[in-house]
Amino acid sequence: MQKHWVLFVFASLITLAKPLEAQELKAKVSVMAMRVATTVDRKIFTTLQTQLNTFMNNRKWTGDVFKENEKIECSFIVNIESAVEPNIYKASLTVQAARPVFNASYQAALVNFIDPELIFKYVEFQPVEFNENRIQGTDAAVANLTAVLAYYAYTIIGLDYDSFSPKSGEPYFRKAQNIVNNAPEGSRIAGWRVFDGLRNRYWLNDNLINTKFNIVHDVIYTYYRAGLDKLIENENEARANILQALIQLNAFNKENPNTMILQFFMQGKTNELIGIFKKGGPEEKAKAVEILSVLDIPNANKYKEELK
Repeated sequence: MQKHWVLFVFASLITLAKPLEAQELKAKVSVMAMRVATTVDRKIFTTLQTQLNTFMNNRKWTGDVFKENEKIECSFIVNIESAVEPNIYKASLTVQAARPVFNASYQAALVNFIDPELIFKYVEFQPVEFNENRIQGTDAAVANLTAVLAYYAYTIIGLDYDSFSPKSGEPYFRKAQNIVNNAPEGSRIAGWRVFDGLRNRYWLNDNLINTKFNIVHDVIYTYYRAGLDKLIENENEARANILQALIQLNAFNKENPNTMILQFFMQGKTNELIGIFKKGGPEEKAKAVEILSVLDIPNANKYKEELK
């Protein structure tokens, strides 16, 4: 794993002496069901939450060894909106993930996204399983819950790898693609197909594996590894690199307007970017405001106000 060779080369050599099985994710899964009107004992949701935490944290998602301090911190909030049928629930899923900034206690956001399309079936104590070679089960609603969580697990891991080494996340984006291609199918299940909208799992994965969009992976690497990770060592150089990443992203956006990956990348970064460029010179601030007002339109006024 290139990330570990970059940051922990000597420690990695030591680990070769004995096999380790440390998992990749440090995940917290919360199941919220306050709005569900049901006669079922509500402890079913506590049971589901426990099972999902075990599933996400105990599964090995890669063939690499992660030390405890390398685990990817992430959270998943399953916000159940209603029971559409007995044991079948309609929910949204909030996905957040972060990675540490080198030589700092700060955690930089990798993912901050709400997926509104989650239909699943759950009977208390039913096995929570996922087999990437047999994603389509006999009951699509049962299979959909773990398929969605596995999809985001691989996407998070791919983004984390990309942030440490150029384009090194591709194997995990391909695993997510396999889930998209073999996703459960059902009358209510959505988010997996090209015709399910413009902001869904299909389009996010398409944007991450489409070779036409390769510059996005360079942006991710430059922003995190050549930018945030160097803020302590050389703040001016780091800020210049971050600005360069935004310039590249702006050029990409002009050639490929309205892509999902642009919105996905920018979410959760507003305050971070303001904090970075507040310390820049007038020209740097002006350029940042010009670009960010286009890349992050909902927060354009905030950039203009804070980076005067």
